Amino acid sequence: MNHTINIKPLSVNRAWKGKRYKTDEYNRYIKNVLFLLPSKIVFPDPKNIKLAIEFGFSSRASDCSNPIKLFEDCLVKKYGVDDRYINELHVFKAIVKKGSEYIKFKIY
Repeated sequence: MNHTINIKPLSVNRAWKGKRYKTDEYNRYIKNVLFLLPSKIVFPDPKNIKLAIEFGFSSRASDCSNPIKLFEDCLVKKYGVDDRYINELHVFKAIVKKGSEYIKFKIY
């Protein structure tokens, strides 16, 4: 059964007051992800992006929705697409051994 609540979704950008600063860890993450991403990816329709992401976490306490925006921002930076055109998103969480964490993704 589908459920609907009539409220405008709140964006992360509107959820915080004042300046937010990237941590050194986040800056390293961006640099590493950009390096590890394939040099080119084909976006079948850059204005209708469908994205599936699987996060391999070593902790069961990890929340699979937290890293989505960070990873999307890396895709935007690397490939010049606009994340407002991500119209479909499938997110999965897998539990792996410590040191075996990963991000697996598919664009279609």
